[in-house]
Amino acid sequence: MIDTDGCVQRPLSGVEESTDAEVVRGSLTEPARFGLLYERHAKVLHTYAYRRLGREAAEDVVAETFMKAFRARRTYDLSRQDARPWFFAIAIREIARHHRIEQARYRVLLRSADDQREECHADRVADAASAQIWRRPLIEALMRLTRRERDVLLMVAWADLTYEEIARALEIPLGTVRSRLNRARQKIRKYLPDDIALEKK
Repeated sequence: MIDTDGCVQRPLSGVEESTDAEVVRGSLTEPARFGLLYERHAKVLHTYAYRRLGREAAEDVVAETFMKAFRARRTYDLSRQDARPWFFAIAIREIARHHRIEQARYRVLLRSADDQREECHADRVADAASAQIWRRPLIEALMRLTRRERDVLLMVAWADLTYEEIARALEIPLGTVRSRLNRARQKIRKYLPDDIALEKK
């Protein structure tokens, strides 16, 4: 997917590593193998970033995430078989750089909470997936969280990461994940109707 010059390539055929760590290891000598990780993780990263930032910024976040991951692949801890928390660690930092865009998106969504118009097919697909999430009470509640609380809450609710994966992604203790999530849930419950649940499944 990405070569040493940062160009997009198709993954090498016949490469079927069973773990992300093996793909990363293989990409050290055959860079095109890294494209397998894009195929595995880009969709969930894009969906997460889209919900937080909108389509254009989400595309930038995903592109930057994989470019930075590719460049840093020699530093990846090969004992970690699943690279998803690693990608989210990078993506969260990229999303933080778009803090103003995220806040503006919430304000736009509030103004258009009852607007049923859809701009394009990509928007319709993403909106259909999150139709029950982008409600006015939830948007208002999310705006009242700190960024750190919002990161943890949405990584559980939208990315379906475990507490351990979130701790790895954010490089914080497991107990900190639990405390931030608890604070976020306590705050957000004050503003949500009973039919919107953000508990971990």
